[in-house]
Amino acid sequence: MRTSQLLIPTLREAPGEAETVSHTLMLRAGLIRKVAAGIYTYLPLGLRVIRKVEQIIREEMNRAGAQELLMPIASPAELWQETGRWNFYGKELVRFKDRHEREFCLGPTHEEVITDLFRREVRSYRQMPLNFYQIQTKFRDEIRPRFGLMRGREFIMKDAYSFDQDETSARVSYQKMYDAYHRIFTRCGLTFRAVEADTGLIGGSSSHEFMVLADTGENTIVYSDTGTYAANIEQAEVLPPPDMDTEVARPLCPVHTPHCRTVDDVTKFLNVSPAHLVKTLLYSTGTDTIAVLIRGDHEANEVKIQRFLRVTDLALADPAVVERVTGAPVGFAGPIGLQHVRIIADHAVKALRNVIVGANQRDTHYVDANWDRDFQVEQFADLRSACAGDPSPKKDGTLKTTKGIEVGHVFMLGTKYSEAMKASFLDLHGNECLAVMGCYGIGVGRTAASAIEQNHDAKGIIWPYPIAPFHVHLLPLTQSAHTATITAQLYDELQAAGLEVLWDDRDERAGVKFNDADLIGAPFQIVVGDKGLAEGVVEVKTRKDGVKLKLPPAHVTAHLLQRRTS
Repeated sequence: MRTSQLLIPTLREAPGEAETVSHTLMLRAGLIRKVAAGIYTYLPLGLRVIRKVEQIIREEMNRAGAQELLMPIASPAELWQETGRWNFYGKELVRFKDRHEREFCLGPTHEEVITDLFRREVRSYRQMPLNFYQIQTKFRDEIRPRFGLMRGREFIMKDAYSFDQDETSARVSYQKMYDAYHRIFTRCGLTFRAVEADTGLIGGSSSHEFMVLADTGENTIVYSDTGTYAANIEQAEVLPPPDMDTEVARPLCPVHTPHCRTVDDVTKFLNVSPAHLVKTLLYSTGTDTIAVLIRGDHEANEVKIQRFLRVTDLALADPAVVERVTGAPVGFAGPIGLQHVRIIADHAVKALRNVIVGANQRDTHYVDANWDRDFQVEQFADLRSACAGDPSPKKDGTLKTTKGIEVGHVFMLGTKYSEAMKASFLDLHGNECLAVMGCYGIGVGRTAASAIEQNHDAKGIIWPYPIAPFHVHLLPLTQSAHTATITAQLYDELQAAGLEVLWDDRDERAGVKFNDADLIGAPFQIVVGDKGLAEGVVEVKTRKDGVKLKLPPAHVTAHLLQRRTS
């Protein structure tokens, strides 16, 4: 393809709206353009990448025995009402009414629609196992769409749904998808890791996220330094401390702590370690106020807290609620004397003695507080985020942390949806049984963006070969007849060999062409100039490492065919 025949509106400067590397480079390289917040048009180069990711996904899903179909983006409210998600899903679900006043939504995911299809069309165990997938546009009204394709409102997703007779066979289907995802992301040229994860709004009994490892990732991953354990920080289990503090309990004592509202303020003022302070976090669930006790040097894990409380809404109480409940402004809340509030605590708090807590009074804290003497805890649980240095929950080493970008997620749903929607089948003995389900998603645009986050330099994108918009960028430096002839010959030979070539046929300065080529990031660049041709060679540059070779034009195709797999 010639550059003059493609819309490639490259930009010299980073747009002000761009927040991440992938967002910046996708805009600068002319892959996408913003239509509205979180909504983008895929330009020709961007769409070529998307289609390549989709093709890899299709091949591996088909190889794993899944059947492709296509469901509508709009689905009727009654399906979502059957599962209870019409109200549960919240404002991310875009609802609307048709001309007959019937309620619909734009599908952010399709568990309800596919389960409805199964219950209408499948009658017998003989038709199972089944796995259906689609590659389709979704819409979620994100409260803060950002980072380009990383967190958009409209996005392309591959979602798949398996139906099995029982838990054992469902695990087989789950493993097939787990393995297929490993092949997909490996083929896309990504460095990734599968980690245990929370099931979130989808629900189900267990799940794994596939994380592309990148310093710019918004997810934190914890993993064992010597073992196999890996999990998203929202899901990572923290073991209770092995030993209780045996220090003798000292008398409780109030201390004046003027203007000390934070852990850092209090511990510096009292010259103690944050590990000797217990912070009292007040949360609102929509119906109740809950006090959560966390060691001062630990972070509360709101996903774990929400799961423990079995609530759908959880947010830190606003200052007015804190003052009403404690009688003091934010920063001085504590468990001693707290009335009509349920108190739960992280396991680490149970092991502590003689700690510092808020006194529910302005500019005052208690020192030498003890939970079994001065205040009571309803229940201890794993309520904090794991951190580097914690022991692995599998006892196979010590945890470390890294950053990652979620590109895929696999869930064991069980009978959550089949029970709600009465999706059953007749087994071998004629008994009616509920289908056991799994669901499996991949963010197609997010996968492409993640590849950029993982593969770039100061000059631009460095595409992995399998998903590059073009394999070769052909750069003639002059408009001479000899250069034009050799360029045309190379173009034809490379394409005949199965390599996709972008021919920069513009009448532009060499520097402009080089800059655009590095920005767009094709794996290989071929520079054709009069000076090199006078010596019988062209220059072949590998974008990833910048290595340049001078080769006779007749040797270029064979060289690139050999290098594309290296």
